[in-house]
Formats: sequence, C-alpha cells, structure tokens
Amino acid sequence: MKQNLEFESHKVSFAENNIAMSFITKLKSAFGNSKSIDKKATLDTTEAIIQDIEHDPFAISEENVLYAGLNELGGYYSFQTVIVGTFKVKTKKGGQLKVTGKNYNLELNSESVEFESDPTDIKGRSITKIDFQIEENDATKITQHQPNQLVLNCKKQEIVFNTAIAANE
Repeated sequence: MKQNLEFESHKVSFAENNIAMSFITKLKSAFGNSKSIDKKATLDTTEAIIQDIEHDPFAISEENVLYAGLNELGGYYSFQTVIVGTFKVKTKKGGQLKVTGKNYNLELNSESVEFESDPTDIKGRSITKIDFQIEENDATKITQHQPNQLVLNCKKQEIVFNTAIAANE
C-alpha cells in the first residue's frame, strides 16, 4: 500500500518498503561508469548535480543538493535524505537537521550515529545518505507546509539548504 502526499511541487511517499537503497543505487549510476565524465574537472555546480539526477531536489545549498522524502514503516517515521555535492563526512557521532518552516521549527537527529559519504566518479562530488528520526505529527507539518530552510550539522560542518521552491523564487 502506497500513499502519495503532495506539498507544493514536491511529492512525498509513504511506503511500506524501504526504497532508499534503490534511490542511492540510481544516484550512483547517474555518475557511474560514464566515459564522458572528465574526472579531472574541478568545477562542480549544483546545476550540474541537478541535471545529472532525474529526481527533483528538495533543497539546495551553495555546493550541495539535498534529495529527501518521508518514509513510514510499521508506524515508525523517518525523513530520508541524500546529499550530493562537496559534503564529505565519516562520523560515529551522528548528525542533526534543523527544519524551519512557516510556524514550526524541528530538530531531527540521525537514526544512525555511524555513516559516511560515498565518492562518485566526478572529482569533488560525494553522496551521503542520512535518515532522520521524525514523529508522525512532525512529518505532517512538513507535508502540509513546505520548509523554508534546512540546516545540517555534522562533525563540525554546517550546511544551510534553502528549499528548491524558495531557491527558485
């Protein structure tokens, strides 16, 4: 059973099965074994990342693109994120995501304290998958009111993302 919820131009899926790994596999294959990619290229942009990936971005920073969605499995909710760009981390202390929207502020902790970025074939670009714990009522806030800003803190790094809709206005 799969339900789709719309908030502005983003589609959020609540699925019984965890599809995050297939999403990461698709992201990696977008950069995969392409001979046309110049591994010596040093200038990577958020526009290039968005063009390389077939999914719509959830939020954008200066050097990173965040893809996100909500997942529900057995009454347990998570906010799944995939960050593509210059963000590179290996941690055993987890991360935090502050989500700011109209009339709400959420502080989410990563589900796992251990995670690390995976390199891509494009120089300077990594893929980092982080799932965050979220309560059902907080998930509803995100689906009903598009966040304006997300701030990721992890291992002394801070990335400020503006939602894709706000970034395009």
